[in-house]
Amino acid sequence: MDEGDAGGGPGPGPGALGRGGLEFLQHTAGSLLSSYGWYILLAAVAVYLCKLFPNLLEPDVVVRRQEALAAARLRMQEELNAQAERYKERQRQLEEEKRRQKIAMWESMQEGKSYKGNLKLNQQEVESGASTSSAVPRSKPTKRPLREGG
Repeated sequence: MDEGDAGGGPGPGPGALGRGGLEFLQHTAGSLLSSYGWYILLAAVAVYLCKLFPNLLEPDVVVRRQEALAAARLRMQEELNAQAERYKERQRQLEEEKRRQKIAMWESMQEGKSYKGNLKLNQQEVESGASTSSAVPRSKPTKRPLREGG
């Protein structure tokens, strides 16, 4: 036997089988992907999401999270309602004060007094009632002329 008959000839050798196997693999993979490609892609995405979000398929965790979120929303709504009530009460107090001032103005006008002076007195009474300390009025400092001499 010579070296040509030992596998170096035109017959099928190890290199020829490798190429044929590769072509077969490409053909098989191509037909598999063309038939089931979308299903394989969706399965890969599902596996990725399950690794990325492990709590996604645990209903207990999802339910607890939703309950906590609902409780937080309820607390925030209650705080907002309380603030709205305080604001309404303050507005009612302001309206009542304005109404009292208008009544006092009307009464002073009926008596023939100046209603503006009466309002100033009322405001001073409110301010003096708010601050119990007696304030001594300060004298204004003497102003120096802008230009000296000349």
